[in-house]
Amino acid sequence: MKYNEAVGYLYGLQKHGIKLGLDNPRRLLAAIGNPQKSFSSIHIAGTNGKGSTSTAIASILRANGFRTGLFTSPHLVSFTERIRIDGREVEEETIVELTGRLIETVRNLPGLSPTFFEFATAMAFLYFRENAVQWAAVETGMGGRLDATNTVEPRVAVITPVSMDHREFLGGTLREIAGEKAGIIKPGVPLVLGPQMPEALAVMEETAQKNSCPVYIYGRDFYSTLREQTATGITFDYESPGLELKDIFFPLRGYYQAVNAATAIKAIELAGSADADLIRKGLGEAILPGRLELASANPDIVLDGAHNPEAARTLARAIREIYPGRNIVLVAGIMSDKDIDGILKELLPVARKTIFTAPAYARAARPEELSERAGGLGFTGGLLCPEVSGAIEKARGLAEAGDIILIAGSFYTAGEAKEAILRRSGTSFSRLRE
Repeated sequence: MKYNEAVGYLYGLQKHGIKLGLDNPRRLLAAIGNPQKSFSSIHIAGTNGKGSTSTAIASILRANGFRTGLFTSPHLVSFTERIRIDGREVEEETIVELTGRLIETVRNLPGLSPTFFEFATAMAFLYFRENAVQWAAVETGMGGRLDATNTVEPRVAVITPVSMDHREFLGGTLREIAGEKAGIIKPGVPLVLGPQMPEALAVMEETAQKNSCPVYIYGRDFYSTLREQTATGITFDYESPGLELKDIFFPLRGYYQAVNAATAIKAIELAGSADADLIRKGLGEAILPGRLELASANPDIVLDGAHNPEAARTLARAIREIYPGRNIVLVAGIMSDKDIDGILKELLPVARKTIFTAPAYARAARPEELSERAGGLGFTGGLLCPEVSGAIEKARGLAEAGDIILIAGSFYTAGEAKEAILRRSGTSFSRLRE
């Protein structure tokens, strides 16, 4: 089996759809010796900011000298981005080997049909065990209560800001969605909460109380103060009882990253690794693609996976603050099952010109539909391009000196854009893993 065949098999598991539930992952993990019990973990759920928070947690743990795993989703360019140890992506050859072994395991489990994410979760945990990972930051794929990652037994649980998303799976109200996210709360396990809307916060606190969990809430029990944001990252202060840090640099852009980093620090405090110098070192070394990522220059091309209205709102504000007075050429590609109107309502006002496109994915909304929805919101004059790579070239042609090209609306769009940019520059995709 070659890498492309292994990944093809994994993507082929998407035919099983999304099946929220723990029976399949528990059965699969038990068959390989429950590798999730071999390492300590911090479990992260939420709607926005969980990828940044997970990355920050893993980076600080690594700076503390722990062999550290990181499991996140989705990826931008390569599946290997999802599984990392000490900041390095899993090798393609290892994916092939693990896929083959897990296929044999599944064959010996009658009636088991794991989904893509269930299979990937088992692969990550097995890889962590076989490489002597001591700590892992584990990000949920969707929800929490019935997510395959909810098989871990965490030392700390984290829930970043929750908003309306994945309604077809998690529920039609904020309270229902918050309840699913709160499903990662375990008896007696400390809970760290990022900023939450009152309705969501009430659900999480109720669940924590039922499970006798100590709760630490951003803005009540720990704080951050943004000092500066530039094209290279942010500088902020952190404060909680017993720990005060000044002028911490975090190389992720956007004002909201101060909140994500503070949430990560609090989780690290509770995990028992609150050395100030190592926190600074870890945050300073964090890397996360697809979040206000400057992917190319002349013109500056910025990628962001914002795929719900709240994320689009924070992205729009960050763009205005980081690039004041600069004209924006927006390339927008959004999945059809997302809140298209809500996302466009936030992104379109920042743009001088807009190109609607679609990543090569079955759930992608057609550019024509995006244009029609934009028209319904009072925005006209957008251009259409059926492919992301073509949309980028069209944007380059439209951009004038000093303009910014912003590519947003979905991680699938951002990922295809990054791939096209790398291909245009002659950069090998494997260099992303160096």
